Amino acid sequence: MKIMKWRRTQHRTVTQETIIKATPFEFLSLFPSLYPLATHILHHLQKKISIKSTMGDLQDLVSETSEESKTLVSSHKELTIDEIIEQHVGSFGFSQLLHVFLVSLAWIFDSQNTLITIFSDAQPDWKCKGFGCDASSICTLNSGMWEWVGGDKSSTIAEWGLICDKKFRAGIPASLFFLGSLIGSAAHGRLADSYLGRKKTILLSCLLTSITSFLTSLSPNIWIYSLLRFSNGFSRSGIGICCLVLSTETVGRTWRGQVGQYGFLFFTLGFLSLPLIAYPSRHSWRNLYKIISILPLIYSVVVLPFISESPRWLAIKGRKDDAMKVLTKFAKLNGKIIPINVSISSPTSNENGEVEKAKSLWSTGWARKRMLTVMVAGFGVGFVYYGIQLNVENLNFNVYFSVAINALMEIPAVFIGSVFLSFTNRRALFSTSAFISGISCLLCIFFSGKTKRKGSWIQLSIEAIGFMAVSLSFDVIYIYCVELFPTNVRNFSVSMVRQALMLGAALAPVLVVLGRLKPGISFMVFGGLAIFSGMVTFWLPETKNAPLYETLEQQENEERFTLGSLNEMELVE
Repeated sequence: MKIMKWRRTQHRTVTQETIIKATPFEFLSLFPSLYPLATHILHHLQKKISIKSTMGDLQDLVSETSEESKTLVSSHKELTIDEIIEQHVGSFGFSQLLHVFLVSLAWIFDSQNTLITIFSDAQPDWKCKGFGCDASSICTLNSGMWEWVGGDKSSTIAEWGLICDKKFRAGIPASLFFLGSLIGSAAHGRLADSYLGRKKTILLSCLLTSITSFLTSLSPNIWIYSLLRFSNGFSRSGIGICCLVLSTETVGRTWRGQVGQYGFLFFTLGFLSLPLIAYPSRHSWRNLYKIISILPLIYSVVVLPFISESPRWLAIKGRKDDAMKVLTKFAKLNGKIIPINVSISSPTSNENGEVEKAKSLWSTGWARKRMLTVMVAGFGVGFVYYGIQLNVENLNFNVYFSVAINALMEIPAVFIGSVFLSFTNRRALFSTSAFISGISCLLCIFFSGKTKRKGSWIQLSIEAIGFMAVSLSFDVIYIYCVELFPTNVRNFSVSMVRQALMLGAALAPVLVVLGRLKPGISFMVFGGLAIFSGMVTFWLPETKNAPLYETLEQQENEERFTLGSLNEMELVE
């Protein structure tokens, strides 16, 4: 008993000392039965420590996010469309190149429907049926003594007998076509600026162009044909103006001139395609209209859905979210990202934050004077540009060859314009090219009527140079007009220039008919009008590398401020 008691006392004494000095692991080794309880306590403590640290991390994350949000709010930027394109989208990347290409394809149909009358309304060659036919004019012969070389269906003149006392009727369809273009330009310009936008107006114009072209091929007489040509001119007038504006409104300011020229390159391709389409259809002018009616319909269904609306027009209409989506898509295709703290500024907002009503172009003094000046210049250029093309039949050369030469001369005009627009003033380029065209036309007078059966190669060469020069003027005046006016009236202003061009073009066919009697008269008028148009633009301001403004009021204030700054600098000097 004593031994057992001593052992318990000794064990208790040892255990107390061991407990005092033992580590947690040694303590558990002395009392193994307490191990499950200790494990449970440790696990519970671990969970508490983990939750506490997680909550701490969350608090830190929330505080950091709040600080970042405050920073983003404080660094929020409102930029204009120009600034977003220049800084975050890119002046001219892959997305804009693809966009401009798809939009500019529509210029082909515009060209084909405009210049088709060179072949459909041309006076074909004739020949005698038998002996005793040596007259120089078919008007002195009986109807059974001669025949058209290509057949009675080769042109409208051949089918409906628009010769001799009816020859002036041959110019009516072309004149009414350009008259329809004149009226249609105003209508489509208003639709594109105020209601439908650029893209939907192009769609409407292409569909109407396709329908009216096909209906024209079914014309029973010259009067219905003239009416349908008027309708076709009205329909196609929206293609050119909207394509030009839609292309230039998506690129940086340094690329506007070149992008505008790309559109005219496709117009030239359409012009160049006409002889290729017309020659197989030379025995039926109706087939020619049926062929060109198919292309706008295909474009409307296949290509147009992939084209974006103008972000400038969307922004000016208050649809800034849609405008930002378009810009974001362009930036993504260019390999860039628009920061989330960037938004589009409201160019039409006044100090109270209310959206003001857009001023009318005609109610603003400086804009009205500028518009009238551009229209006067456009009238002369349109008369000469379309007049020279329609006048090819008076050169006594094969009409297919003459048209091909003129079409080919438009290609260097486009490339020369693209190069010069990158570093020269718009006003100087327009005036110089108009002067060259005018001088060339006046020189053609000296070679007119030298030979009746065979054309003059010298005259053809000079005429081709004059046409290349007026083509350059024709292209530049559109680019010039885009830069002269702000977004809220830009499409309307371009449509007004288009009206002036079409008014000149509407009068040109009458002069062409007179040129069949005296070719020198037409070249004299062409030369005088071209030189006059070049002189008129001396009263217009220069727009090279100028920003594209959004409203008339903004442009007036900015230009006034810029002019005031320049005057102050001159006084200091």
